Amino acid sequence: MKFLSVILLGFILVASGCSTKVIREDVNKPIDLSGHWNDTDARLVAEEMIGACLSSPWVNQFNKATGRTPTIIVGSIKNNSYEHINPDVFIESLQRALTNSGRAIFVANKEERMDVREERADQLQGNTEPSTISEKGHETGADFMLKGSINAVQDSVKGKYVMFYQVNLTLIDMKTNQKLWLGQKEIKKQVLRPQASL
Repeated sequence: MKFLSVILLGFILVASGCSTKVIREDVNKPIDLSGHWNDTDARLVAEEMIGACLSSPWVNQFNKATGRTPTIIVGSIKNNSYEHINPDVFIESLQRALTNSGRAIFVANKEERMDVREERADQLQGNTEPSTISEKGHETGADFMLKGSINAVQDSVKGKYVMFYQVNLTLIDMKTNQKLWLGQKEIKKQVLRPQASL
């Protein structure tokens, strides 16, 4: 009986050692596991590039000419790298940085506008209190569109590799198609791997 208890205890210890362990982390804490593009890169690049964009001369020129805050829409962000990068994460970071800056107004993209228009049309079906219906024809148009791309290059030798990312953003005047601002941010990461993991 004592021998059986020892075996059972040993089995429990081995089983508990194989269980999954989850550690909750601060979402702003940089964590690099693979060296590839991650959420920290998206957030830091977006904040820095939007800061540079909104501190360039075009903002004051627009304010002086129109007397109002510029309205921006984020267009496509192309992933030109070989990695599986979800551009939506970067776009959300751009939108957040734009909105929180207070220097520009951000408007919904094409897909979001379609959802809103469907809801607006549904309100006209007779089920909504008339005084609360959002009438069509009052959408805010964008003055500028922000488009861009994420590019990546990897250079490697045995035991280590370097990841190089280049993010390009362009601010385009919706009326004239003029490119009013061109931004570029580069990230370089060196990743060292133990020989056993190769």
